[in-house]
Amino acid sequence: MSTSSVSKGCFVFKPSAKKKKTLSLEDHFSHGCESAESSEKRFKLCQDLWDKIKSDTEVLQDDLNRKILDSLLDFTRKCSSTRQLSDWASQMRASEIPTAALVLGVNVPDHDMTFQSLSELLQQSVTPHVASVQAKECGGKGLEYVKKIVTVIVSSYLRVLTIRSSPSRDDPQQPPVVIIFKDLEAFNPKVLQDFILICSRYIERLPLMFIFGIATSPSTIQHMLPHSVSSLLCIELFQSLSCTQHLATVIDQLILTHHFPFKLNAKVLQVLMSIFLYHDFSVRNFIKGLQLALLEHFHSQPLSVLCCKKKDALLNVMQLSHSDLERIRNLPSFKRYVEKQEPQEQVNLSKDDTHLKEVCQKLIKGLHKYHKNYYPVLRCLHTLTSSLPRYPLGKQVRELHLICLEKNVWENEDYQTAMKLLRMLAKDELVALLQRCVEILQPVKSKKMKNAFLQLTDLLTKFKQLDSKSNLQKKTDLFQLQKTLLEMNESRRAKKLSPFEVLRNEALEFLDNLVKSHLSPPESHTLNEVCYYTSSATVRRHLNATPRTSIQAALNSPYYYLQNDRLKTVDGSVSNSAPDICIAYKLHLECGRLINLYDWLEAYATVVSAAEGNNPDSDNYGKVEEVKHARFIRAVSELEFLGFIKSTKQKTDHVARLTWGGC
Repeated sequence: MSTSSVSKGCFVFKPSAKKKKTLSLEDHFSHGCESAESSEKRFKLCQDLWDKIKSDTEVLQDDLNRKILDSLLDFTRKCSSTRQLSDWASQMRASEIPTAALVLGVNVPDHDMTFQSLSELLQQSVTPHVASVQAKECGGKGLEYVKKIVTVIVSSYLRVLTIRSSPSRDDPQQPPVVIIFKDLEAFNPKVLQDFILICSRYIERLPLMFIFGIATSPSTIQHMLPHSVSSLLCIELFQSLSCTQHLATVIDQLILTHHFPFKLNAKVLQVLMSIFLYHDFSVRNFIKGLQLALLEHFHSQPLSVLCCKKKDALLNVMQLSHSDLERIRNLPSFKRYVEKQEPQEQVNLSKDDTHLKEVCQKLIKGLHKYHKNYYPVLRCLHTLTSSLPRYPLGKQVRELHLICLEKNVWENEDYQTAMKLLRMLAKDELVALLQRCVEILQPVKSKKMKNAFLQLTDLLTKFKQLDSKSNLQKKTDLFQLQKTLLEMNESRRAKKLSPFEVLRNEALEFLDNLVKSHLSPPESHTLNEVCYYTSSATVRRHLNATPRTSIQAALNSPYYYLQNDRLKTVDGSVSNSAPDICIAYKLHLECGRLINLYDWLEAYATVVSAAEGNNPDSDNYGKVEEVKHARFIRAVSELEFLGFIKSTKQKTDHVARLTWGGC
């Protein structure tokens, strides 16, 4: 079935019943000759990790919001408790509407989760009468909508009160009516002002309370409400954690841990970070990007069946099929590993599947040990360098992590500068940093980390035993450190080092060796491909919307969207059977900056006539009739709506072209 115009209606091209097949999500995990059992196992692993990300972030979100939510709950309880109207100040406060100004920051997509938790907690422990409204729900006749929402709550509230006789506002059993304005800046100021004025008339009879969700600044209230209205509110300010602090905690507890087997390489993590910092500041969308990368990895990498806990991964290795083992042999990291082996071992790895499985088990164990040791050492290095002036390797641990993912961090010039600065620290400063490193290493259940913990503890003991009265240095600033460094480089002093300096060099040399042993990039470890997702272009394409490119692709190649064989072309041109907007778009590409509407219409009519199968020699061929004229006007209007053209005052019968170049 085909059509020559989208302006005639909406057309659906249904495949025949014989060809129709519904693919489940599990089916998309199947790769060619891969067994159904293997694809199902990968799907299950992906689903488990997806659920873990979701549950862990929700728990983390609740923990991070716990302090601010508890403060809000205390505020609502305090305002709803009995008030002793004994003095003038109390009477004045009783005539005002208690209002919590909740400053959440510009990460607006994350606010819904916060308000949902707040509403649930309020209903559980304070009052059943809670209403949440958004500005988009209050467009046009917004005041009437808000009044309707509040009326529902107030009516249910009054029904509860009819059980008791003569209720008063000071009744301790009287629950408040809480109204949450999720996005205060987006509300119509006039609607908001009128609503507050109406509510203030009932404050003596109804214990109303407001919660203002603010994304920018508390001064928004002053800008939106005149003094005559804001004076009716008793406002208390509440400040939530910044979105950057929230993201740092999420990365620290979800990504920078060996407990989570799925990993991102530097480029993918950088893409997610860039979208967060330069687009929406949304931790929620960052998590969605992480989940997308997870799904893409398990879908595109059949060997992701090994991306799980060590015990399960070792078991899955022994269940790999011959085709899976061939995939392992083709991995770049495994090829490099084979090249380093003896000739006979290379033959065994290439031919003997049983031997390959045994070797892969050892390699998987090594990969898990690498991750178990990597993150504690990373945190130790960050502890040391983040205390230095200007943060040579970054203030946040994620910045240091990105450096370590890309190359050997000890080859970085900033790392070498940091080590020089650490060699000039005073005793108290250095001992404090080493103590924090000991605290990081202590809970890690790894032989190498336990040995490192014991050696650092021994060094700390030696520092404490030093008679530091003569050797203790004063705390230095950046200028002093730079000056000392220059003096050391110029003079190359050959004097004998003090006991403290000897011990300091020993401690820093130990830490330097620890870094070189455990912070090598993941690409240097065999089988890293099974757990590291590397396609940053895919993540960027899915998360960074490019509407103009997508629209131009659809207008240039309608076949790929409509799947109509009559629209298929070989040379990339648009078929004359394409929808009207595609034909008009193709013709407008052949014009200059100004397009003559009549010439455009005639060219369109000629193309449409060919699509309808009219005889080119007939008198009516290419003639502009009413139906074609109407279809053309509609196509031009759609192109104008999409931003490809606009009307111009230069020539009334022309339109101006706004875009140049193809997709």
